Amino acid sequence: MLHGSGPGTTGSGAWATTAQALGTSWHLVAPDQAGFGRTPVPAGSRGGLRLWTEQAAGLMDALGFEHYSVVGHSMGGAVALALAAARPQQVTRVVAVSTMGAPGAPLSAELDAIWAAPAGPVGARDMLSRLVLDQALVTDSAVDARAAAMRAGAAAFASLFPPPRARWVDELTFSAQTLAAVRAPVLLVHGAEDRVTPLETAAQPLLEHLADVRLHVLGRCGHVPAIEHPHEFRQLLSCFLGRDRDH
Repeated sequence: MLHGSGPGTTGSGAWATTAQALGTSWHLVAPDQAGFGRTPVPAGSRGGLRLWTEQAAGLMDALGFEHYSVVGHSMGGAVALALAAARPQQVTRVVAVSTMGAPGAPLSAELDAIWAAPAGPVGARDMLSRLVLDQALVTDSAVDARAAAMRAGAAAFASLFPPPRARWVDELTFSAQTLAAVRAPVLLVHGAEDRVTPLETAAQPLLEHLADVRLHVLGRCGHVPAIEHPHEFRQLLSCFLGRDRDH
């Protein structure tokens, strides 16, 4: 389970609620990707798609998993697709949520603002307000928790997406050839009101390039379906990933 790219994001922060609800029937791995949480960026590296993909593949190799599904949110969705293209024998299914990666996708004003959000309560509140449609979800406790995480990871995050930021979106997009290399079944989950990675430029173009793909669109939903529609999101996840257990 691969988290997105907002400052202060961590694997546990992004996926804890989903993991708890899925219970003990799944073996879940939710790492902090390089530059986030407690995972440093290696000396001499800036981070980026190749590093994050190699990190995820290496982690699963080290844990001894020969076959596994990958769930990724936003930036993590792009990493999930890259991992599926690079490891077709290992990756059995992909769930790409509010994903990046579509050819030609532009840098949205919302994503630009999120990557530029200053560490602290003001930046945290602004960022969270851009992520969700329902502003009632931007609670004081959520803001305080994200502000603390942003401050803790500020130095590492500063190296990941410096301006001009359109180049980092370009780095996280794929050619048609790379997407054609994804052989695993892919479920795209997207919010109809996502302003960070808009449905029209992020998810819909991928339908033309992926060999085995389906798209589920959630109305009244912004960039984080796992938080905005948690029950339906978990049902989608369990149903799609559980199909491997039926064979």
